[in-house]
Amino acid sequence: MEKVFSTKWLGRDLTFKTGKLAKQADASVLVQYGETVVLATAVQSKKPREGIDFFPLMVDLEEKLYAAGIIKGSRWIKREGRPSDQAVLTGRMIDRAIRPLFNHDDRRDVQVILTVLAVDQENDHDIVSLIAASTVLSMSGIDWKGPIGGIRVGLDKDDNFLFNPTYKQQEDCKLDLIIAGDSDKVIMLEGSGQEIPEETVKKAIEAGQEKMKEAIDLIAKIKNEEGREKKELPTPIKSEEEKKAEQEKEELLKIGEKWLKDNISKTLFDKNHHSKNERKAAVRIIKEELDKHLFSLGYNQEKRAFVLKKLVDKMVEAEVTRAILEEKKRVDGRSLTEIRDLSSEVSLFDRTHGSSLFSRGETQILSIVTLGSSGLEQSLEGVEGESKKSFMHHYNFPPFSVGEAAPLRGTGRREVGHGALAEKALTAVMPSKKDFPYTVRVVSETLGSNGSSSMGATCASSLALMNAGVPIKKAVAGIAMGLSSNEDMSKWEVLTDIQDLEDGEGGADFKIAGTDSGLTAIQLDTKTLGIKKETTEKILIQGRQALNEVLENMNSAIEKPNEKLSQYAPKIVSFSVDPEKIGAIIGPGGKIINKIIEETEVEIDIEDDGLVMVCGTNEEKVKEAIDRIKDIVRVFEAGEIIVGKVVRILDFGAFVQLNANQDGLVHVSEMAPYHVSQPGDLLDIGDIVTVKIKEIDDQGRINLTMKDLKENEKFWKDNKGKSDFNKNNNFRNNQKPKRSFR
Repeated sequence: MEKVFSTKWLGRDLTFKTGKLAKQADASVLVQYGETVVLATAVQSKKPREGIDFFPLMVDLEEKLYAAGIIKGSRWIKREGRPSDQAVLTGRMIDRAIRPLFNHDDRRDVQVILTVLAVDQENDHDIVSLIAASTVLSMSGIDWKGPIGGIRVGLDKDDNFLFNPTYKQQEDCKLDLIIAGDSDKVIMLEGSGQEIPEETVKKAIEAGQEKMKEAIDLIAKIKNEEGREKKELPTPIKSEEEKKAEQEKEELLKIGEKWLKDNISKTLFDKNHHSKNERKAAVRIIKEELDKHLFSLGYNQEKRAFVLKKLVDKMVEAEVTRAILEEKKRVDGRSLTEIRDLSSEVSLFDRTHGSSLFSRGETQILSIVTLGSSGLEQSLEGVEGESKKSFMHHYNFPPFSVGEAAPLRGTGRREVGHGALAEKALTAVMPSKKDFPYTVRVVSETLGSNGSSSMGATCASSLALMNAGVPIKKAVAGIAMGLSSNEDMSKWEVLTDIQDLEDGEGGADFKIAGTDSGLTAIQLDTKTLGIKKETTEKILIQGRQALNEVLENMNSAIEKPNEKLSQYAPKIVSFSVDPEKIGAIIGPGGKIINKIIEETEVEIDIEDDGLVMVCGTNEEKVKEAIDRIKDIVRVFEAGEIIVGKVVRILDFGAFVQLNANQDGLVHVSEMAPYHVSQPGDLLDIGDIVTVKIKEIDDQGRINLTMKDLKENEKFWKDNKGKSDFNKNNNFRNNQKPKRSFR
């Protein structure tokens, strides 16, 4: 039976409908905000998946083009294919918001599918989908510690916060921040901004938390009325022999736990383990020593392997956390606020348009910039309609970067997410198309990964853009801040520049990127039930200190963008023309513009607002194309002197071509300082003459003169074309009129 729950949230109707759709799912809910509608379903497998050591969660966001009344633009494929990057990013965002609240000891698959059924082009479906995911999980009976809320916070030009701003409002916002959590704690953050001060970001988070309370209260009401009973883990039936074996395992685990508590610290902190390999070796030694201990007690290989797999990694992480909280000690010997060794280089290759290498500890990123014409912009198609982007950042993560051998597959969700985060961080400082009419692609190759390669990609890309001569406003740096805490968060410490073993239970990965003036991107993932305001505040303050240190190192390699582009980069010149003259440049059927392109070997792109971009590798030919275009749209004025070609001769005068698009008339009376009876007696088609504009009439017709211009004296030599005006006049006067008689 359908039930409807509704409230007014931030000036718009928020409606939930249950009990009607997708009844075979564990739970389903239809959520509508404005006229944007999302169907959320949740299903949990009946049995645990055997042989895995992680919680199996799948979150998929399905963007259906029918939701926006769109048929796919491809000529051959009309069905939706792989998810768009935006759908992948939204799915990842929701995954990061809900994942920490599950029972991670459960091995039953959980799948949350969010299907966008309608979009109103005002209310963004990502927030609706986040609210829907929280609601459906709260109803499902799955072991999930919700509900939570989600909200978007914008900052307008007057520094006022906007909550769940419309698409139109987002266009003018300086901050775009998505928050997931409740009024007390934050679980997930995802945002970008135009150099926003940390204090403003903190206030935006707090303001958003307050405004999401109404939505959370309604979800809690739905859970109470529609929620299913908690789906407990199935208890397998065990024989006496199996029970005995289970008891032996428990006793064996206690033996392993005791040995590890007594010995982990001796190996893990016997010295500073600076490299990842050293830390891996330390963990390997711990496993080997525990294995020897269990062997000496008479346990076989199978039982020893069980203990090692079950305990070592978990207890190593716990010991790392304990040392941080109680002794402020890190495995590699750094202080809690210390960044690993930094290195910045540019101009690694001669033929690429721009390149850099950025290293932070063992995280090493190579970024390469490629410049192209505006015609190479990426076209985007989705439920939000069609659009284009001229700046792209792509991120690659080959297996050798973590010392592994694995097949190379297509781009995964992680690569899409990391690439998009760095792209967000850099978009705020990119020049406008008018100032820099290039399509810009940056590719970041992860050559080594041990702690936030996405923030390393941000730093490397900023360096490479400057090296390529892209006039970015400022350098952008990124850093990953971490958190260590106990289970109830009564003790916690913020870590600068986290790596491998420090990203365990009770931790957080808080990435921030920005210039020396403010933040341009922010992203939070946590393995806690959420972090409080005071923790967020300390992370932002400590993170600013780290960003400044990274920026200082980057500035040592390159302080500002190069003034010249690479000799191998295409040359693009942009200028504006009257939009009404675009048709004259293009010509009938593209005849004029295609002729210019063919003869000058350039690319020409023209925007609807009159922005013209000419791109080519030969500067002289680029200049020629520009001159020809400007000549076409030239606005003539009376008094101008122009050199042109005679293109038509009529009885009353000659037409002179002033440019590719316009002719002017020299009347026969304006051809010479004497009387010319027939224009063809003085001029031939193809003659190059110098003319002066006498006037431009109301219809835009141009009247010219050749008189009083020394350049034309060659035509008047020997009084060429001169008529015997007096003789003809006298002849007419001496003739007697005829008379008629009747």
